[in-house]
Parts: sequence; C-alpha cells; structure tokens
Amino acid sequence: MTTLSRGEVEADIKNTLGLVPHFFSAIPDELIGAEWELFKHLELGETLIPNKYKELMGVALHSETKCTYCTLFHTEAAKLFGATDQEIQEAVHYAKSSLGWSAYLNGMREDFDTFKDELGQIGQYLSSQA
Repeated sequence: MTTLSRGEVEADIKNTLGLVPHFFSAIPDELIGAEWELFKHLELGETLIPNKYKELMGVALHSETKCTYCTLFHTEAAKLFGATDQEIQEAVHYAKSSLGWSAYLNGMREDFDTFKDELGQIGQYLSSQA
C-alpha cells in the first residue's frame, strides 16, 4: 500500500475543493490520507445512496445533534447536490417528528415485542394493499 505524503494529500484536497479547509490541518500526518479518502468517498463520491439524499440525512441528523458546523456543511452540500429549500425543510421536519415519536415511545416504555409484532402486521397489511 502506497502512502501519500501530506503535501500530496493536500494537493488532492485543493484540486477537489479549490482550497484545503482549515479543519484538515489538525489531522495528524499519518491519518490525513485515510481521513481524506473516507471524506472524499462518503461526502463527495457516488455511493449506493445518492449524494442529495445522504446530505439530507446529514441535515436531519445534525438538526438533532445541534452541531452548527455539520448542519451548515450538510445544508450547503445538499443544495450543491440539487436539494431544494423545501426538501431541506422536510428533512428537518421529518427528524423532528421521528425524534418526537422516539421520546414518546421510550418515555411511555412501550413494550418492544408488541411494537415489533404490530409493525410486522402493519407492513403485511400495507404490502397487501399495493
């Protein structure tokens, strides 16, 4: 396995993004190559999940973690990959709704086995209606 120097990795970052973001500067030399490859693959590359949807998931996720850096990054990346303001808003509303149900189900200590059984029944019913 060939390991690129920090300079070579940073040249690839600059070639890809137009600059080397400051947050990459604190990553140790021995990890910068692996971190960049992972970032480039998951954040920018084509994977099984289309980029627009990955970024909408990131917006929804970080609306809950309340990380302003990540919320801004994923919102802007979602727009770059074609998401509309309405899709971004829907992703955040979905996160809000899902988290609300999670709080309710856990807070009420719903029986998991009953929940799982009923979910299976709902899935069968909806499949039969299609």
